[in-house]
Amino acid sequence: MAQKKRVLMICLGNICRSPIAEAVFSDQINKLGLTDSWEVESAALIGYHTGKNPDHRATATLKEKGITNYSHKARPITADDFVKFDWIFGMDNNNIRELHDMKPSNSTAKIELLGKYDPEGETIIRDPYYDNNSAGFHKAYEQCVRSISAFLAQHKDNK
Repeated sequence: MAQKKRVLMICLGNICRSPIAEAVFSDQINKLGLTDSWEVESAALIGYHTGKNPDHRATATLKEKGITNYSHKARPITADDFVKFDWIFGMDNNNIRELHDMKPSNSTAKIELLGKYDPEGETIIRDPYYDNNSAGFHKAYEQCVRSISAFLAQHKDNK
């Protein structure tokens, strides 16, 4: 059996965008029967929310969209993650800059914007944390679905 491909979703605090992306990726590989081929996790650039659950609006959005079996505790990215994962996806250009700045010399992970795969061309998944409602979380979810579906379709030969 081939080794699983591993994906790490990154955002600033690991309680909004990256947990949504992790849950969507997990849901997609389950639906496509690819759990033997792919693994996904998420982490933060900063440790401010370490150990916390995702933002209640992120969890509510996932539940509204039918992803009900997701649980997660925020954690910061580690130097080992740059070797352990095949892809590390940031949600915006600041995430990508930070990832490149902290990348160790032995890194083997490909660092990319998740939105690079969005067929609608929305490359930046904006942080909805400071929004007063859930609209930004719904938008982030939709962007993640489009981007992850396209990424998996492009890499379907890796199963």
